[in-house]
Amino acid sequence: MQKIDRSKVIFKDYSPNQILLLPPSLEEMIDPNHPVRIVNQVVDSLDLNSLLKKYKGGGTTSYHPKMMLKIMVFGYLSNIYSSRKIAQALHRDIYFMWLSAMSYPDHNTLNRFRSERLNGVLKEIFTQVVMLLVDSGVISMNEVFLDGTKIEANANRYTFVWARSIKTNKEKIKKQIKELWSYAESVAKDELENNEPDYFEKIDEQQVKKTIETIDRALQGKDINNKVKAKISRVRKKWPEILKKYEAQERLLEGRNSYSKTDPDATFFRMKEDHLGNGQLKPAYNVQISTENQFIIGYTEHRLAADSTALKDHMESLRHQYHRLPQAVVTDSGYGSEENYEYLENNHVEAYVKYNYFHKEQSKKWKEDPYRSDNMRYNQKEDFYLCPQGKRLIFNGEVRKTNDNGYEQTIRVYQSHECKGCPVKNLCHKAKGDKRIEINRRLQEYRRKARERLISEKGIEYRRRRPADVEAVFGIIKQNKNYRKFLTRGLEKTQIEFGLIALSHNLSKLAAKN
Repeated sequence: MQKIDRSKVIFKDYSPNQILLLPPSLEEMIDPNHPVRIVNQVVDSLDLNSLLKKYKGGGTTSYHPKMMLKIMVFGYLSNIYSSRKIAQALHRDIYFMWLSAMSYPDHNTLNRFRSERLNGVLKEIFTQVVMLLVDSGVISMNEVFLDGTKIEANANRYTFVWARSIKTNKEKIKKQIKELWSYAESVAKDELENNEPDYFEKIDEQQVKKTIETIDRALQGKDINNKVKAKISRVRKKWPEILKKYEAQERLLEGRNSYSKTDPDATFFRMKEDHLGNGQLKPAYNVQISTENQFIIGYTEHRLAADSTALKDHMESLRHQYHRLPQAVVTDSGYGSEENYEYLENNHVEAYVKYNYFHKEQSKKWKEDPYRSDNMRYNQKEDFYLCPQGKRLIFNGEVRKTNDNGYEQTIRVYQSHECKGCPVKNLCHKAKGDKRIEINRRLQEYRRKARERLISEKGIEYRRRRPADVEAVFGIIKQNKNYRKFLTRGLEKTQIEFGLIALSHNLSKLAAKN
């Protein structure tokens, strides 16, 4: 082996304790095109009067809100979401030191700024940044791509309240009260005469308490079963409190099917499968974003799982922010409801909105299936459908259905009375009785218009762009930024969190363009 002559090796100077006559400036250490400069430049250009009004004055001095906003936004841009970790970065990271001008707010100050100072004003700040993008020609806001995703809440997934469980338990209480009343009637019918409650369909704390008192008075001095005595005593002590608890829980549910006890604003959703193929039921929020050229134009959070229930509120949020709606909106099939089509048409927004079987109906099998109601012959004059065997399905009345938003749909029902003995009955339908179809005339017309748009040249282009626009943004947020779970609790605070994510995303995209 060849021997190396160490005397010829020359190392660069290393003197960590050397005192510098002229210490280097942080300004010199930061690249001219680094994203931190975009954050600094954009925030400096914003009107922050609404944020300044959050400070009442008096007492000790406060860190400047402009500096605090820059720190929070750059923290989220750098994938640092914890106030403690941002506070640490202020001592270690030259970019944070430069932004803060060597100020060191602690994590409590940072957390209060995020949760309290930005509450009610961050959406306005976000809107100003979007308008800067419009003024610079990066986006036009004439067309938006809308989609949603579920982001897990910072809540215990095992402390849940289910609306169905409350309903079941109240039904059990109602049944047992009826049994007690029947028993009391068998023992003291005269005492209960003209006192029978007419509310049994409604069970609440006051009504149960009143009924138990009535039963108790009627049975006084009567020779009754000891088990019944014990049951009445237990009911008197426990049921009013239990029903009081159920009423409070129903107020928190607000029409939802569930909530988490540690974050009552969060709803339990079936999340997408994990890498093992297991579906996960977790407390979460339904986050909706509208994008253009992968810039986020608007964001909203919702507590219902269905995307279809979120479109109207999201579009109204855009109207409130920008005082106008986009000319066109492009979505996937989760938004194709009658309510959404009606809303977009009434507001003169072109709806490139898929319905749930848009892709299926393009297939030859779908088009040639003679048993589908869409493919059956319809006699408009006499208002009946003809099945493939030439049998009539006649009008059998209307049904009204109400969705989670309170929107009412009118469904026309048609039914055959000649299915018995039909040789193709098993191919036609699986029901035991005669064939029955439900027709929503208005929805059919809305879908026809949507179909024409979606298969047009412009519609095909929009459908091609949508996954690469809005879905890609969710991919960046969840994969690149590793943002899958909120740190704070409650709808207000989580909206601030996602607002910072959306703002930092837009500034990151803007920095990449420069």
